[in-house]
Amino acid sequence: MVGANVKDGGRIFESPVLEALTRTHIAIPLSIFYGTGAVALWFSVARLQLDGAGSLALFLSGVFFFTLVEYLVHRYFYHMSTDSPRKARVQYVFHGVHHDHPRDKKRLALPPLMSVIVASAFISLFRLLMGLHGLAFGGGFLVGYATYLLAHYSIHVYSPPRNFLKGIWKHHNLHHFVGDTGAFGVSSPLWDHVFGTMPEDPRARKAVGN
Repeated sequence: MVGANVKDGGRIFESPVLEALTRTHIAIPLSIFYGTGAVALWFSVARLQLDGAGSLALFLSGVFFFTLVEYLVHRYFYHMSTDSPRKARVQYVFHGVHHDHPRDKKRLALPPLMSVIVASAFISLFRLLMGLHGLAFGGGFLVGYATYLLAHYSIHVYSPPRNFLKGIWKHHNLHHFVGDTGAFGVSSPLWDHVFGTMPEDPRARKAVGN
């Protein structure tokens, strides 16, 4: 893969201002999304006086729902068909640059401005669709997103841990270094199993061949 070992990502925009906006320290979006999610849950229970158990159930449902959205966006948007120059450009800006430079720490999450817009948009959307209960659900969704960002960053920056989380590292590395037509889940391989996009481990294939 081109640029697989390059820590500094390639340039996306000619404008230095726009280029600067494509980079961020991981702590900034994590603070925004974890913070917004926690405040949304607290506000649902303490200020709106919604049922605590019900709000927590909605919160956890939002976390789980994010894992499905993560899978679908990664599979169908980030890896969209690039059958036109415009689509190819969009795909590269949103995700292709990451595949070319997977170790660029500053492009493993949305920049602060986009993080604020995304957090506000999702909380507003769930509030509109679900009324007051949308705050707890939306808060869980944002915590799910923050957890995905944390997992994705850790996978690309740190060595695999020697515990059950090692499987997440292995799963995402299959996507990057074996073939990007599968293993679309990052925080969990669940939906790859459900939708049949689990790639074959090349080591298992080699063992069978022997």
